[in-house]
Amino acid sequence: MNGVILKTSKGYTATFERQFQAPIEEVWSWLTVNEKLSQWFSELHIDQLRDGGLITFDMGNGAFEEMVITDYQKQEVLEFTWADDLVRFELTEEAYGCKLIFIEKIKTITEHTAKDLAGWHVCLDVIEALISEKMFDRNSAWEKWYIEYTNALKNCG
Repeated sequence: MNGVILKTSKGYTATFERQFQAPIEEVWSWLTVNEKLSQWFSELHIDQLRDGGLITFDMGNGAFEEMVITDYQKQEVLEFTWADDLVRFELTEEAYGCKLIFIEKIKTITEHTAKDLAGWHVCLDVIEALISEKMFDRNSAWEKWYIEYTNALKNCG
């Protein structure tokens, strides 16, 4: 499912929804266990998994950015700072498995926003592929979604 971008009083929100045929515990582990997290977002590392805890982003040039966990409810919510924005994962148990809602709260749309949205879209698809043990071409998918979100952002606001 494409991300839905809406203008709000405080900026914008981009919301993505995915449905996984896997138990909530398994999906949660892909978000919070570093060995699994690194398979879909290799630059992220959870240092302290709790409210006020830290997630480190490896910038790839020897620099690291610390992101603060602003909301943590085990197997339900993981929210953390993302530069000037916030990202939030919400999980709910469903009859078929688990529903994941991902929300990015965006203060200002920048030239990097479409890259982030394409990246999050692809990351969610990679999680789905990992859970279902399927192959996924991350690079070609990112190119496609980058174009889609670049165009979608032109129509926002």
